Amino acid sequence: MNILIFGPNGSGKGTMGAIVKDKYSIAHIESGVIFRENIKGGTDLGMKAKAYIDKGDLVPDEITIPMILDRLKKDDCKKGWLLDGFPRNNVQAEKLAEALKASGMKLDYVIEILLDRDVAKKRIMGRRLCANDNNHPNNIYFDAIKPNGDKCRVCDGALSTRADDQDETAINKRHDIYYDKNTGTLAAAYFFKDLAKKDGTKYVELDASGNVKQVSEYLMNQLK
Repeated sequence: MNILIFGPNGSGKGTMGAIVKDKYSIAHIESGVIFRENIKGGTDLGMKAKAYIDKGDLVPDEITIPMILDRLKKDDCKKGWLLDGFPRNNVQAEKLAEALKASGMKLDYVIEILLDRDVAKKRIMGRRLCANDNNHPNNIYFDAIKPNGDKCRVCDGALSTRADDQDETAINKRHDIYYDKNTGTLAAAYFFKDLAKKDGTKYVELDASGNVKQVSEYLMNQLK
């Protein structure tokens, strides 16, 4: 089972990816990790990528896509893989589709996580972390999981915020890229949505407005 997953920051993409990985025993491949592994390992592609990164430039697709394909061919991907974080625009989507086809890799599912941009932003900026357990849900913007003042709603533990959760400029920048339907990440998702009508890939639109149990149960029913 080979899967592409799309979703904005704050949509629970990482949580859904982990659930799919555990359920089907497939590899969860994150594009950022691929870069770090290749650079740390001193691979030829990694060194080429590092040269661009060190200059503050974007790594060309001609380096990124072969790096991703190499990762998808490793032993832990034999049962399948879930690719997360790539492609990020429509050009990358076209090139990835061509590369997968040329390598004989069939894409079985594409998951697009649907979430209103304002809700996604509030999920990030309203998140509060419990000192006793970071998995205790606390968010100042949502009544169902609103903390007890400055205390965890589950255990009364002390709460804190992550600095990057409060960087509104950075959040807006990432969301600008994701929600761009013309050239951004949503354009990449829509490319595969159109392609799915022709090649038999199943395109799953996943409403992320519910709780984790509701969303994950729906997703599991679609991946059959």
